[in-house]
Amino acid sequence: MNLYTMLQQKQSQGASLRVGIIGTGKFGTMYLSQVRKVPGIHLVGIAELNVPRAFDNLQRTLWPKEQVDAKTLEEAYNTGKTCVMESGDDLIASPFVEIVIDCTGDPELGIKNTLRCCQFGKHIVNVNVESDALAGPLLAKKAAAAGVTYSLAYGDQPAMICEMVDWARTAGFEVVCAGKGTRFQPIYHQSTPDTIWGYYGLSPEDAAKGGMNPKVFNSFLDGTKSAIEMAAVSNATGLLPNSTGLLFPPCGADHLPRILKPKSAGGILEQSGMVEVVASEERDYRPVYRDLRFGIYVTLKGDSEYMMNCYKEYGMITDETGEYTCLYRPHHMIGLEMNLSVASVGVRREPTGCPREFNADVVSVAKCDIPKGTLLDGEGGYYVYGDIMPAKLSVAKGCLPLGFSGNKKVLRDIKAGEVLTYDAIEYDSNCLTMEIRRELEAMAKK
Repeated sequence: MNLYTMLQQKQSQGASLRVGIIGTGKFGTMYLSQVRKVPGIHLVGIAELNVPRAFDNLQRTLWPKEQVDAKTLEEAYNTGKTCVMESGDDLIASPFVEIVIDCTGDPELGIKNTLRCCQFGKHIVNVNVESDALAGPLLAKKAAAAGVTYSLAYGDQPAMICEMVDWARTAGFEVVCAGKGTRFQPIYHQSTPDTIWGYYGLSPEDAAKGGMNPKVFNSFLDGTKSAIEMAAVSNATGLLPNSTGLLFPPCGADHLPRILKPKSAGGILEQSGMVEVVASEERDYRPVYRDLRFGIYVTLKGDSEYMMNCYKEYGMITDETGEYTCLYRPHHMIGLEMNLSVASVGVRREPTGCPREFNADVVSVAKCDIPKGTLLDGEGGYYVYGDIMPAKLSVAKGCLPLGFSGNKKVLRDIKAGEVLTYDAIEYDSNCLTMEIRRELEAMAKK
């Protein structure tokens, strides 16, 4: 609880944390808006392929021009300024950076960046949940072997759910379920970049003016991002996924303990200790009362009459039996909160969420009939969405990970709703991503 004090001490000792960030999209720009105001953290470098965009976003977040005019990382380190550059590889290799934030969102690039951080001894704050879902448990293992810290990014829901789970367990509670809220209808699984803006009440022209990426927004709507984030939580906490994928039950804050409990107790879960995403819309499109569209939650179980009386005495929301209760946070603030990860990693060497075991996988499910010869376009695209599956089941069936579905040619006709398998696509079995993925899958077979 004293990270700010520790950062102040760092600054007074002339030993500020030296940070580099790769990517200045939405998440990265939100971080830029905060980091310059926090003591003990020096943003040495920003790597962005679109350098003008980086400078535009720095201006939008009120960075003085003279603060970001360093020509090299060495100059930035020596002067307390920031260097904007194109190469993420050079940023990672630099001796003037100790913590790297990956905000790229590309799963295969994220794997490469994490391995390179291990090679050059850099701690990693991985905003790239796509790469974490594809290979996180192995990446974290390799980071530990290299003596560096691998962390999920605070402000993003997975890390914040991990914190809530850790709080509950440390306080002595049984965690029955943990997860987040989102907007969802079953039809959204078939959403494409062509249909996305209609669901948001926007025209394609207005979305383009706002710089809104249809594939990114579509990933949130079609259920893929939810699956990716719940896989990250599952692999970091040991909570398990439902065997048939995410259920997305409509559920507001007041009904969490009633719905997110085992079937044997009148809920919807296969067992206690699971992850799930709750929908902010009823199936008839009515808004859920006190929805958690932007929030996170845990449901907890009491094991004694005394404990249940405590729930009642302190005004906790419970189910009808008084045995199950919940804790929730209605909002998260994305990159505005990420300095907590940087500080935790930098001063304590503690991650804000880290995958420990391969419990959950995100598999590729066909949105429509896909003819032989089609080139898949990955997350948020026209052809597949991601759903969560127990890792052992996914590996046993040879399911195609969602993070490996980009730019892959289909070798046979695929039916809508079918889970794709490796043998249905053409791919390079010797590429780095497949090498890492096969190593991870071997862990699930043990």
